[in-house]
Amino acid sequence: MITPTRKGKSTVHISPTPVMTIIDDSTSLSGTSAADHTTPTIVLVHGAWADSSSWSAVVERLRADGFAIRSIANPLQGVVADTAYLSSYLAAIDGPIVLVGHSYGGAVISNIDASAFDIRSLVFIAAFIPLIGETVGQLAAQSTPALPLVPVEVPDGVEVSIEEAGFRTAFAGDLSQAIADNLAVAQRPANVKAVSEPSVNEAFRSVPSWALITRQDQAINYDLQRHMVGRTDANTTEVDASHAVMVSRPDAVADLIKQAARPSHSHTPTATAEGIS
Repeated sequence: MITPTRKGKSTVHISPTPVMTIIDDSTSLSGTSAADHTTPTIVLVHGAWADSSSWSAVVERLRADGFAIRSIANPLQGVVADTAYLSSYLAAIDGPIVLVGHSYGGAVISNIDASAFDIRSLVFIAAFIPLIGETVGQLAAQSTPALPLVPVEVPDGVEVSIEEAGFRTAFAGDLSQAIADNLAVAQRPANVKAVSEPSVNEAFRSVPSWALITRQDQAINYDLQRHMVGRTDANTTEVDASHAVMVSRPDAVADLIKQAARPSHSHTPTATAEGIS
């Protein structure tokens, strides 16, 4: 899956996301608590080479509408470990939950045992959506162009980061160079197990799902996103955006999440562009 290009560097097709710091809000601006059984708690799961405050602009918009929000620090240690971590996190939340995953985070939320929690809906944002037995790496191999990765050996395996020079091109093409550079410097590495461990569940089969497809994505290209979403029964919206859509287009992301959070909704698959139906 990792193809050496020159000393100290490698190139693979893996999906990145922006990088910032954790946000963990159990109370919204309007005072809605995570224990509110009618208004769901929104749980945001970032992907590789990111941290939870990549959702900052989205959180601001959701809090303004009274949602309780949890933005978890995804360990990025592999589908098995990351799903177990998310499950332990969800166990502490009362009431309905809307699970939102960006990029590799989509694989994590898809592997949740939805029957163990009160999951109202799943939301996939420019996300990997593997079937049982598939790996993120297998799916990523279908995406072009390849990502320039720098591997580092660690005690429990190999972790990879994105080469800073290629960071903006990979997923932040609609952000300024200065913002992309800051995200590149702050990125967290991901263990290669994140792309090599097979999926063991398909939560989208039993939970209403929504998906946002990014047309200008250079990390998970448009055709691959459509292919993965097409295997689900997700309500789908497309936007002209890079992979870093929650940074560059937070309104579109927040609007889709709010639609998925409605207590009563029809789960009839739709396909819209630049708008939420």
